[in-house]
Amino acid sequence: MSDKPFPRKRFGQHFLCDQAIIQQIVAALAPKPSEHLIEIGPGQGALTLPVLKRAQHLEVVELDRDLIPELEERTERAGKLTVYAADALSFDFSRLKTDQRLLRIFGNLPYNISTPLIFHLLTFAPFVSDMLFMLQKEVAERLAAEPSTADYGRLSVMAQYHCCVELLFDVSPSAFFPPPKVQSSIVRLVPYHDNPYRADDYALLEAIVKQAFNQRRKTLRNSLKHMVEDKTWEAIQLHSDLRPENLSVRDFVALSNAVRKA
Repeated sequence: MSDKPFPRKRFGQHFLCDQAIIQQIVAALAPKPSEHLIEIGPGQGALTLPVLKRAQHLEVVELDRDLIPELEERTERAGKLTVYAADALSFDFSRLKTDQRLLRIFGNLPYNISTPLIFHLLTFAPFVSDMLFMLQKEVAERLAAEPSTADYGRLSVMAQYHCCVELLFDVSPSAFFPPPKVQSSIVRLVPYHDNPYRADDYALLEAIVKQAFNQRRKTLRNSLKHMVEDKTWEAIQLHSDLRPENLSVRDFVALSNAVRKA
């Protein structure tokens, strides 16, 4: 009987094992020794090992402590691996920025926490150069969705407020053990360090977007009636009978800035 760690359902673990896909992801990441690289959820090291060989130093955040000894053993000759046994959902990524280099974050994100984890990572956007993730295809499409489409929602708006989002390629379930029941996609997020549309009050923008999409079938006048006065709609020349998916990131920023000034 094998004593190797088995994927745990409670951690949403699906280990990547297709070498062609691994090479394609590493090529998309294009790691260099001069860069500050951080991997989330290295698992059994499918991406960790080839990235570490190229970068020579890599930091990883892993929740499953049972995987860490094997990971350290597999990579000991490839370069310097620094392991943080922690939950990425509550991890302070800003503490890893100890010099002038911005962080490059990548990983095969657990499907069961990918959306809240992305919201958490977006709070560290000022410290990040780029992020490359494997996600459930549905989540990746929501990240990149355009206004007035079914996939466009709160995640789309907040991700695109912070980042340029690019869908790269799909990954079939057969590339994993055990195979997930869903298709996966690789997505790149590149934070803006000079936001094209800047919110005067970011917390207010977050609250407006969340409230609007919590009742996405309602018109904005109804869903935001306790937050936006009639005169504000007139001032920014947005139709209050629209639904939230009809507003672009620019529109939501304009709305939140107008509410703040009202």
